[in-house]
Amino acid sequence: MPTMNMLQAINNALDIAMAEDDKVLCFGEDVGGFGGVFRATSHLQEKYGRSRCFNTPLVEQGIIGFANGLAAQGSVPVAEIQFADYIYPAFDQIVNETAKFRYRSGDLFNVGGLTIRAPYGGGIAGGHYHSQSPEAYFAHTPGLKVVVPRDPYQAKGLLLASIRDADPVIFFEPKRLYRASTGEVPEEDYQLPIGEAEVTREGADVTLVGWGAQMEVIERAVELAEKEGISCEVIDLRTILPWDEDSVVESVLKTGRLLITHEAPLTGGFAAEIAATVQERCFLYLESPIARVTGLDTPFPLTLEKEYLPDHLKIFEAIKASLAF
Repeated sequence: MPTMNMLQAINNALDIAMAEDDKVLCFGEDVGGFGGVFRATSHLQEKYGRSRCFNTPLVEQGIIGFANGLAAQGSVPVAEIQFADYIYPAFDQIVNETAKFRYRSGDLFNVGGLTIRAPYGGGIAGGHYHSQSPEAYFAHTPGLKVVVPRDPYQAKGLLLASIRDADPVIFFEPKRLYRASTGEVPEEDYQLPIGEAEVTREGADVTLVGWGAQMEVIERAVELAEKEGISCEVIDLRTILPWDEDSVVESVLKTGRLLITHEAPLTGGFAAEIAATVQERCFLYLESPIARVTGLDTPFPLTLEKEYLPDHLKIFEAIKASLAF
């Protein structure tokens, strides 16, 4: 089995999808001959031609409006937003058009074949315009699916599943891990389930939930906790919308404690939705308050990035506080 980094796994998934189905198109800013700013679409234009992998103007609202039109007429567009921070000009197209196309037509037409790829998150010294984590904005929108992979194997399987899904999907890619995360990835075609969390580590004392780049951070915190005799159960949510309530609840009923972590700011972050649901379903089983370890309620800072990010030490301290409550 070959070893790939996350970019190579994403490129491999796109290659497989385009080879299988002539209706799959890749487009966005600089995705053609340049291969995208991170090179995720490298060589796809050479292989499939300018009609199937091509550059667009630097207009995010136009990219998604164009993608909606293509998907409504039977194409399978994979639209790239160069940085998740720049998805906001397309917010109206995504929330008012993409998400509502099927509903407003009574299922006479839809844009279910649309996938929107967007690199998200910090860790690359990108400052406040290249480091945001906007997943919670879209989790409030019925009609969308929101997927976030944690490593190359997950990225390939989840991206192929997203492209083939019957609903429009926003696929947030943790850019800090593009080249930092490597692992064995099958060359052949495979899919991973959308809407199902994965228990990556079993434990008895506390449940830790995260997604994307935070899963690596959680693992480092768990290593510190285990040295102090604390048994942690770790869940990768993988899909923010719909999220796997039952898997998280089942774990919390066992451990009695829950810690959720994400890079996005605390207020209105998706951890709040998880916490509210778990306290409704597990209230009498909780041994301590549900903890959130997140980014700060400030714009993402350039010079204070390390202070802003929810790192393994912050998570470790929260684990100990939960056990000591």
